Amino acid sequence: MTQAPSVVPTIRPLDPRAIDRIAAGEVVERPASAVKELVENALDAGATRIDVAIREGGRALIRVEDDGCGIRAGELPLALARHATSKTDGADLLDIRSFGFRGEALASLAAVARLTLTSRVLGEDGAALAAEGGRLGEVRPAAITRGTVVEVRDLFFATPARLKFLRGERAEAMAVADVVRRLAMAEPFVAFTLRDLTEGERLVLRLDAEVPDLQDPREALRRRLRAVLGRGFSEGAVPLDAEREGHHLTGWAGLPAEARGNATAQHVFVNGRPVRDKLLLGALRAGYMDVLASGRHPMAALFLDCDPRLVDVNVHPAKAEVRFRDPDLVRGLVVGGLRRALAPARPAPMLAEELVEVARPQLPLVSRPSPRAVETAWQMQAPGLAEAMPPVAPWVAPEDDEGVHPLGAARAQLHGNWIIAETSEGLVIVDQHAAHERLVYERLKREAAQGRVPSQALLIPLVVELPEADAQRVGLAAEELARLGLVLEPFGRGAVALREVPAALGGADGAALVRDVADALAEEGGSGPEAVARRLDAVLSRAACHGSVRSGRRLRPEEMNALLREMEATPNAGQCNHGRPTFVALRLKDIERLFGRR
Repeated sequence: MTQAPSVVPTIRPLDPRAIDRIAAGEVVERPASAVKELVENALDAGATRIDVAIREGGRALIRVEDDGCGIRAGELPLALARHATSKTDGADLLDIRSFGFRGEALASLAAVARLTLTSRVLGEDGAALAAEGGRLGEVRPAAITRGTVVEVRDLFFATPARLKFLRGERAEAMAVADVVRRLAMAEPFVAFTLRDLTEGERLVLRLDAEVPDLQDPREALRRRLRAVLGRGFSEGAVPLDAEREGHHLTGWAGLPAEARGNATAQHVFVNGRPVRDKLLLGALRAGYMDVLASGRHPMAALFLDCDPRLVDVNVHPAKAEVRFRDPDLVRGLVVGGLRRALAPARPAPMLAEELVEVARPQLPLVSRPSPRAVETAWQMQAPGLAEAMPPVAPWVAPEDDEGVHPLGAARAQLHGNWIIAETSEGLVIVDQHAAHERLVYERLKREAAQGRVPSQALLIPLVVELPEADAQRVGLAAEELARLGLVLEPFGRGAVALREVPAALGGADGAALVRDVADALAEEGGSGPEAVARRLDAVLSRAACHGSVRSGRRLRPEEMNALLREMEATPNAGQCNHGRPTFVALRLKDIERLFGRR
């Protein structure tokens, strides 16, 4: 039990410099956050060019120079005072149209570092003001052409305990570069440079200002994204354009085949402000739910614009989180916009290029062998390898109009699973099981959305033994499963009776299907509407796997072509239910590269 202190403590106000240092900890967590605040100030000042320089990851030096409107000499002390800003008068904190508005960044940096602020307004004399650990010097004349230069030296020297929490020099420098890139993505008409002065001078990043395109206003942003994220993203990504009740979503979404092992290539902006918002990032993941393999993360750059009064950016001092007035509307807009954009998407050409790069080193450069050498080599093969290949589907003679289809016309089936199709630009290799699995899944989802999946009664009910917990879980979900065409009843302890299956599944293995459904119900917990939707989709996905064309089944030419035509008409047909590609396209020039002809 806690005892009362013997001496009653006295309440007293903190020293102003201590207050500033405490408050600075909320705004300036590391060098990258200092760079973020200074670059945002430059953007708010109308800068068209921003130059950033750092030394030792930003600990020793951060310098941000811009050509913005500048600060008058008489206002420099006020610029370093806490809660002093030119961006709002505080009358309406919901109508925020600038990056900054709290008036804390410069004061926080002046409290924990050695800061020099130099600025000049066009038509007036330049001036500078230095601060060290919260103590301000005198305003003095300074030579500067235009705009503002902020130099921050010895970050956290006044609060040395904070230095222990910083990461290594390289990690801090990478975090600074990431901040500059994110802000550069939001402002394509501003030029950015980032230099590292640790050892000499190394140019880390240079982005020239983009020129507006009157015919396509989004072209400048696309070029900036290409410069920041790489050529593959902007060429393979699909554009987004969706609107709902005053919220407008634009940007680009990377194809599922280009997904990465981490989420570092996900960028979200709200009214031009880079944010790390849980709602938006969760909606981004949900938009890819049906087309992405487990453990993979999509590349995306999403820009959400709305009336500032519909979103609160005054949630955290770092302004990295936001709160929407109608979060469900925003989430639905992002999820729906992504799914509509990705539905007709095809695998990126990058897949074919990667295939070429993987295959080329395995092609030895040898002289052409003689027929006798080939015969001798064949006879020397192990008996298992010298056996004749199993019969393949017959070769199909091409017709004049077959090449007009995006996935071409089937020409052969190899190893019982791979369909080879000829297109006007090359050829396509299709994984028949993965492709049909997606087609069945989408068909089941359409039928479920219409009210109920058509079912087919079994002649004799099938009793399936399950662990008791799984049997109970299936029994509780019996009503939901019935809407999906799976009619099950409890059959004693640890067993269920399967009476009907979805008609689209044909002769699927009922016992394996029920066990997979039980696993899906166990993996997808929760009781809210979203959890129920995820659970139903998971069940349909497992069911589709059992109803698809199996590997090893020989298909007739008309069956292969019917599969290709249905793929062309089905959303998300480029990926199976697990996110893997269903086909790879090889252009003629890719094939020529494989054979060293280019």
